[in-house]
Amino acid sequence: MLHSLHRLLGYSIGATDGEIGHVTDFCFDDKTWNVRYLVVETGNWLFGRKVLISPVALQQPNWDQKTFPVNLTKEQVKSSPDVNLNQPLSFEQTEGLYTHYSWPYPEESGIGFMTSGMVGGVVAPGIPLDERISDELHQSNSGEGHENHLHGVKHTTRYDVQGADGLIGEATDFLVDENWHITSLVVDAGSWFNNKKIQLDVHSIQRVERESSAIYYSESLDLLKGRQEFNYNAV
Repeated sequence: MLHSLHRLLGYSIGATDGEIGHVTDFCFDDKTWNVRYLVVETGNWLFGRKVLISPVALQQPNWDQKTFPVNLTKEQVKSSPDVNLNQPLSFEQTEGLYTHYSWPYPEESGIGFMTSGMVGGVVAPGIPLDERISDELHQSNSGEGHENHLHGVKHTTRYDVQGADGLIGEATDFLVDENWHITSLVVDAGSWFNNKKIQLDVHSIQRVERESSAIYYSESLDLLKGRQEFNYNAV
């Protein structure tokens, strides 16, 4: 089963001893298309601080209550390394997070088996770009020592999607499977598709470019005209 990442925004994160906060963004890797972190805004108990939670910490979701339980305590979250989400995460900060939580690195984690979806998944270092990050930062190179291949969903879903022969439309959502692997990009297409939504396979994306705020797709508009309109009820 696939899930809309935008529809998962706002889900609460429940620690073993109380609620941590709510999901405000997701970080994904544009090389592997795996979700690396959930960005969680804490409540008053931690002064609204934003923290990063890897999918490996997630347990069985409560879909009715829109809650992701995690195998963490509030004290673990409180004492986690402080990360400035207005800047890309450095490799040193990544190491600090993994050391603090004893999270497995990618070669040690693998893909979790899901009986009813979204229980855990692939993990790797990275950081989302906060939704309030400055335009200047999005348009600049992060520099050496940073995870430049990682993006925040809330910012990236405002990018233009360029096809092989013209503008397809604007990115509006990503679809993720039970292993936290992004399978599809949802696009608000232009007049060439009657301004309807279309679903694109992320593995045909050539690159995600911060400098131009664009996602480059390998197929042409003529080839895409045969697609069916995307329907959220079908996922």
